[in-house]
Amino acid sequence: MSEPAALKIENLHVSVGDIPILKGVNLEMRQGETHALMGPNGSGKSTLAYTLIGHPKYEVTEGSISIDGTDIVELDPCERARLGMFLAFQYPVTIPGVKVADFLRHAISNIRNPDRKEGEDLMPMRDFRKELRDTMDELNIDFEFARRYLNDGFSGGEKKRMEILQLAMLKPRFAFLDETDSGLDSDAVRVVSEGLQKLSGPHMGVMIITHHERLLEYNIPQYTHVMLAGRIVETGDAALAHELHANGYAGVRERHPEAAAEELQAQESTT
Repeated sequence: MSEPAALKIENLHVSVGDIPILKGVNLEMRQGETHALMGPNGSGKSTLAYTLIGHPKYEVTEGSISIDGTDIVELDPCERARLGMFLAFQYPVTIPGVKVADFLRHAISNIRNPDRKEGEDLMPMRDFRKELRDTMDELNIDFEFARRYLNDGFSGGEKKRMEILQLAMLKPRFAFLDETDSGLDSDAVRVVSEGLQKLSGPHMGVMIITHHERLLEYNIPQYTHVMLAGRIVETGDAALAHELHANGYAGVRERHPEAAAEELQAQESTT
């Protein structure tokens, strides 16, 4: 049995324009692990997620991101997706005119056949429909959902369920969920949490980026990382996530006064 893949982030510095956002992030995760990434607004959580997936707006100025020792910083988002990386957006994009099923069939065909050229054969329709129906049944999603246009007219909860369905079909090695619980009511959070729990297993590493503990009640992290001023200043287990949810970040700032001073300086420079 092969070892689970490892994603390693070393001394990562990232800027947007001339503004440095990440200032030396170090983190390692493996398939099968659940990580929580927490921190106050502006600490760099979403920047890390978008950098990992290869968004061109975010420039890596120093450091490395590697999978099993292979640096991926120069790879574009499509190449990273084919390596098994996935980002669930805080605000999923709406694509009118593109049905959910068509979108998923194209995505799966590209992920599972990395050498496929545009216009070449897609996954056979019969196989795709069976897999899609089985997956939607497992996640308790009505099959009519597949006939709708991607996120067009979807409620907040439906958009996040769409992201969970993508996760289930694409089966990435590493999934980053950028505040997936943002703007959802308690029932929607429960549905998304239970869906993610069903998908968790030895073949997928999950990073849950959140301010809250709601998603973590169903998906207990082995590792909780705290970001402040563009760095990970603390790492613990699920107890650390519970402490942050209960008490906020005052204690973190007290334990890391230099990072807290940088945070304050950055806030003052933008006001």
